[in-house]
Amino acid sequence: MLTIEETKRLLAVIKDDRLEAFWICALTLGLRCGELLGLRWEDIDFANGLLAVRQTLQRADGSLQFVDPKTDRSRRVVPASEPTLAALRKHKRAQAAEQLAAGKRWQNLGLVFPSTIGTPIEPGNLSTRWRATRKRAGLDWLRLHDLRHACASFLLASGASPRTVMKTLGHSQIGLTMNTYTHVLPDIERAAVDAVAKKLFG
Repeated sequence: MLTIEETKRLLAVIKDDRLEAFWICALTLGLRCGELLGLRWEDIDFANGLLAVRQTLQRADGSLQFVDPKTDRSRRVVPASEPTLAALRKHKRAQAAEQLAAGKRWQNLGLVFPSTIGTPIEPGNLSTRWRATRKRAGLDWLRLHDLRHACASFLLASGASPRTVMKTLGHSQIGLTMNTYTHVLPDIERAAVDAVAKKLFG
């Protein structure tokens, strides 16, 4: 599992990367890659700190297509922390400059994480960029999907209920959440028991 120290090292490495906000959203919101690649600016409520998952980018019939989330629970609204929102605001300003530089080549699909001309990012290109990023952080073993797992583990370790984590990740069943993150639960149970004992006995 990704540790806090490793996460801080990763955050230092990705600072000012073109996809810094993408990596941060994967880590703090637990969204799947396809959900992030399908995210539009209209899906983000900056005023209330909320982000809606309404579509996902998938390869179908040999081409990239936007499709509905696979389950009702995958279609969800999740709260975003202020550092995540700040990264998204910074990303939006950088994207405006890219759009200006692209001129007529820019395809305005309203995507939060498009290519440099506004089109959907090819997942293979994203994977290549991620491998280079994790190498710079000295985390060659870290898969991009592991950021989603790290998000859930950090939430649980911070006291979030499994049902809250289930909602955040868009799991269809609580059993999936519990079975996937059983490695975190013993530490949470120990912390809960110790907290009660401290209240009772000082």
